[in-house]
Amino acid sequence: MKIAVMQCASSMAACYLIASFRFIVCTLVLGVCYAQRRPIQAQAEPQQYEDSQDQYQQPARQAPQQVAQQYQQEPRQKFESTTFIPIIRFDKEQGNDGSYKASWETGNNILAQEEGYVKNLGPNPDSKEHEDINAQVQQGSYSYTAPDGQLISVNYIADETGFHATGDHLPTPPPVSAEVQKGLDLIYAGIKAQQVRI
Repeated sequence: MKIAVMQCASSMAACYLIASFRFIVCTLVLGVCYAQRRPIQAQAEPQQYEDSQDQYQQPARQAPQQVAQQYQQEPRQKFESTTFIPIIRFDKEQGNDGSYKASWETGNNILAQEEGYVKNLGPNPDSKEHEDINAQVQQGSYSYTAPDGQLISVNYIADETGFHATGDHLPTPPPVSAEVQKGLDLIYAGIKAQQVRI
């Protein structure tokens, strides 16, 4: 039992670290994308080719020396370096019970905060020892300014039911009608009744 609890705790800690790392990386990527935004240049119209057999012929292979000379003669493109975006603030508190709180702010006004805890879902019906099932619950928010100047704010929660995000910029589904909900409830009740019989 102690080994299972220790494995569960270590896997939850690993999940937390992976989720936190993903979120920080996503925040930094958004910051870099925001810093590198450039106006889109108009693209030239594609050239029209005459339909002839010549256009389907492969060019003759060049000798390695000719390729090297051609490469040296072509002007090299200069690439712009990315803008460094500092992390202005990063605060984190970690509890021994799997709970945590974290918040950070970047130099380009990306703000984020997250907290999490371990939720007990009750005994595992599939286990002979009826060990408890635990789930890591994470909730938080982040905000940034979109290229069009709109402030984007997202609130989210991730628990045993999945990841749920809300924000004014996110589309929302239409409400489920009472008839459809009643049908779904009947289907769910039938599934539960079959599970009890087994």
